[in-house]
Amino acid sequence: MAKGTTALETFDWDAAEIASLASAALAEDVGTGDVTTVATVPAAARARARLLARQELVLAGLPLFERVFRLLDREIAFTAHFAEGSRVPSGATVAELAGSARAILTGERTALNFLAHLSGVATLAARYAAVFAGTGTQLRDTRKTTPLFRRLEKYAVRAGGGTNHRFGLSDGVLIKENHIAAAGGVAEAVRRAREAAAACQLKVEVEVRNEAELREALPAGPDEVLLDNLSPDEAARLVAIVRRERPGCGVELSGGVTLANLAAYAKAGADFVSVGALTHSAPAADFSLLVEWARVE
Repeated sequence: MAKGTTALETFDWDAAEIASLASAALAEDVGTGDVTTVATVPAAARARARLLARQELVLAGLPLFERVFRLLDREIAFTAHFAEGSRVPSGATVAELAGSARAILTGERTALNFLAHLSGVATLAARYAAVFAGTGTQLRDTRKTTPLFRRLEKYAVRAGGGTNHRFGLSDGVLIKENHIAAAGGVAEAVRRAREAAAACQLKVEVEVRNEAELREALPAGPDEVLLDNLSPDEAARLVAIVRRERPGCGVELSGGVTLANLAAYAKAGADFVSVGALTHSAPAADFSLLVEWARVE
């Protein structure tokens, strides 16, 4: 069994935010009651179930999967066979649980929805991150996340081997084209941002779209530049300018990056490549929950 990384092990699955999300998700699905399960399953029935991976995947969100069932049956027995961030082969039993049959059937869809989405994000992130192996470039996510799921989705990106950009607008300065237009130019936007950021010790990153904007930005002293929507060849050329003229400045690439062209961008020499698709377009991982037996005590 693979071990989780430190970044994954320190995630607080018992945080109020996570508990509230799980409770709200159950309330959304169950409403006033699971009428089908109550009608067909005796209250005293006990069951065992196996969580099965129907595809090769990277696991993320299993502790949340478990906590959904514990909200319905505090005494449920749960055994995980893979750690967070593990590569799980198709057909493997990921976990087993035993307890109230009603709790297992009622919680099944909510628990699987969380797990399938988060493992889908981790699995896609792992495909992207693998391309960067040995290049010195790291995969980054974006703020293009499902509302209220950002903490979980960014966790899943880490589980897949990616890194996180800022979690919210208060975590760092990222000057984009509308900010530049409002400030009257790239250099002035960076100057204003550096003054504001100095008091709270935040990094300043500025988005540029061409060489002219890059050459205006660099003398203003940003900590990072984001090269947006450039071809791989043009990105490599502008990265070389940054390395030559301001070696301490970080470089991020973004825009139009897909698995099909990722290898070309990986050769550009940037510090980071950010991909919004990791969180906004990851396909759900395929799991099944198989109830193997049930009985009434």
